[in-house]
Amino acid sequence: MRAQDSATAQTAIAVPVAPGSDRPATGRGSAARAGTLQAALGVTAFSLTFPATAWGLEGFGPWSLVAVRTVLAAVIAGGCLLALRVPFPGRRHWVGLAVVAAGVVLGFPLLTTLALQTSTTAHAAVVVGLLPLTTALFSALRVGTRPSRTFWVAASAGAAVVIAFTVQQSGGALTSADAYLFAALLVCAAGYTEGGRLARVMPGWQVIGWALVLCLPVTVPVAAIALSYEPVQLTAHSVTGLLWVAAGSQFVGLVVWYRGMAAIGIPKASQLQLAQPLLTLVWSVLLLGEHLTPAAPLTAAAVLVCIAVTQRARG
Repeated sequence: MRAQDSATAQTAIAVPVAPGSDRPATGRGSAARAGTLQAALGVTAFSLTFPATAWGLEGFGPWSLVAVRTVLAAVIAGGCLLALRVPFPGRRHWVGLAVVAAGVVLGFPLLTTLALQTSTTAHAAVVVGLLPLTTALFSALRVGTRPSRTFWVAASAGAAVVIAFTVQQSGGALTSADAYLFAALLVCAAGYTEGGRLARVMPGWQVIGWALVLCLPVTVPVAAIALSYEPVQLTAHSVTGLLWVAAGSQFVGLVVWYRGMAAIGIPKASQLQLAQPLLTLVWSVLLLGEHLTPAAPLTAAAVLVCIAVTQRARG
């Protein structure tokens, strides 16, 4: 057997999947609870991404911030892969890893960072409000999942509540950053779906780890060029923001997120992200000093109801 084909051929599938479904056969009981917890931890890590990016932009240009965060995350991931002597993935997985790299590692961070130059974190959270529904749609097209009507109604209602809340928070006006945000929504949903599919045949941390390493030939020269052209001001905020988006959002958060998706299925895991915009707004108040309106608790309660329904619905 060739070395390049051995990464998954010798490894048992991480989570058994019922025929014709993306739901794991062990999706009930302790495995499902563990998967839900892991996905929730991923959402918590992601909810800090926009505030951390805003901090990072205080001392780095947008291209420098994205390139350097990706290089740092790739160094962490590559070190883990090397230390554990993980073999290269099989050739059949490289296309999927490229989709993850393009969507999650490069596309979403770059597009949202560019948007956050002129957009508030509240307005950017509209993207996150739409992401669960878009991910479920990509999953239906790519993986062939068929969630129930109840699932779709609850997911649509949750997305509508989040969108209405975040748009109201930003004054209801569209900004020039919207093109970046909607493009980020599409590429990230594609990356999440492909990553969730791959996480069923290899450990989730290896999915994002190899995707990060795959980007190094691009991100290293881009980082060098960007740092030479964009001014850099090292402050407590900018360094903390950079380190969080590199280690927390770009690696650790995606590791537990993909493990969660592999355990409970892509559609159900994606609906946990309905809480992400509200968490982001809370962090924005605590870390950025933004003001939270009284509508937030009511919106949070409505979203939690939608999440509960989607988790119980057949997906």
